[in-house]
Amino acid sequence: MNLVTLIRHGQAGSRDDYDRLSETGRRQAVKLGAWLAREGTRFDAAVTGGLRRQRETAEIVLAELARAGLAPPQVLEDPRWNEFDIDAVFNALAPLLAAKDEAFRAGLETILAGMGDGANGIHRRWTPVDTQVVEAWIRGEQETGVESWSEFTGRVAEAMDALPRLPNVAVFTSATPAAISIARCFGCKEPRRIMHLAGSALNTNLTMLARRDDGLDLLSFNQVEHLDEKSLRTYR
Repeated sequence: MNLVTLIRHGQAGSRDDYDRLSETGRRQAVKLGAWLAREGTRFDAAVTGGLRRQRETAEIVLAELARAGLAPPQVLEDPRWNEFDIDAVFNALAPLLAAKDEAFRAGLETILAGMGDGANGIHRRWTPVDTQVVEAWIRGEQETGVESWSEFTGRVAEAMDALPRLPNVAVFTSATPAAISIARCFGCKEPRRIMHLAGSALNTNLTMLARRDDGLDLLSFNQVEHLDEKSLRTYR
């Protein structure tokens, strides 16, 4: 049996500059690294997706472990652990949905109007517009030219299967790839359930899976013992 520890990245930036950690996200990552070091956690390898927010989270956490003499002997990058490209999906589908749905168009205009204000709550809120765009993408009813849902879930499965067969591997990834991997433990391929799981994932949470020859087992989900301040327990 091998242990796979999935780590969601820290809180990211605003809607118009999402792929970087916010100051809160950096604090979350420091807290996680320090907590893992106090626990004496030793990873045999660390794998990070190719997104900036994933790499920044890994760098901060692994630096804390290195200070405690617990740095993993190898750090690998595998872009198959990337989140789906929400910007590409949004840019491809939002105009099509807006053209035929007045309520959607009004919601989209509210989002676009609020993006210029960094303090606007729209940057931290998942809206009905976001849900409609993602659901349309999952259904695959429109030709978009972007990665499909089935291609996305397929490459996440490939990434899991490609992990080093070592006792404890850390994977710095995002909410939906982690949710896909959790659902796989139960043979679940239902997109709605996967997206509900992803929506409940806290930033820098730990999810632990046991990888056996015959499949995956879920050991824990959404652990955030390291986030000892309520303000640090964020979803977006």
